[in-house]
Amino acid sequence: MNEIIKKIVDIGLLPVFFNDDVETSKEVVRACYEGGAEVVEFTNRGPQALDVFRELVRWKREELPDLILGAGTILDAQTASLYINSGASFIVSPILNLEILRVCNRRGVPCIPGCMTPTEISLAKEGGAELIKLFPAKVVGVDFIKTIRGPLPHVMLMPSGGVDVTKENIHEWIRAGASALNIGTKLIRKDLIREKRFDEIKKLVEQCILWIKDARTR
Repeated sequence: MNEIIKKIVDIGLLPVFFNDDVETSKEVVRACYEGGAEVVEFTNRGPQALDVFRELVRWKREELPDLILGAGTILDAQTASLYINSGASFIVSPILNLEILRVCNRRGVPCIPGCMTPTEISLAKEGGAELIKLFPAKVVGVDFIKTIRGPLPHVMLMPSGGVDVTKENIHEWIRAGASALNIGTKLIRKDLIREKRFDEIKKLVEQCILWIKDARTR
């Protein structure tokens, strides 16, 4: 297994966020890292996203060298290449685009594609994806993981877009067979960012990781 994918699975949580302010983004990344999430996804959601990402990469090399920073919401191979050239350690997409997988494979960069059906999951596995983003998780639901692991027992799925930051919901996903959880605005809440309550983001990350560990031991 790729070391970065292994790290995501071991931690069990991949926080995901976007902010168009560099300094705010640094604070969010630091809060996630100090909370125990050593792998963070920054999404390609705004016109300045790539510029902000490049600044984050430069900053983290000096301040948080152990942090693994990847790029999400990547929809095409050209954008994947831009982020890889800018220092992305992994690529996440909400869709299955086999050309993105091919680019990442050529560059030795893990790709986590988004899938919603057994066929997409199978194609992603054939394309070299080790961890697959189940998206939108809220639509397919927890039972999908339980069911899909029958015919595809070795697939590693990471629900995204529908995981609540509660002990009950996190336990439900993990005990259904989720290998990790991809959580965005319910974890890195807009109100906490707006009010610069980054320490609370750190505490939420810590709590989520504890709930994941607890669910795995039951």
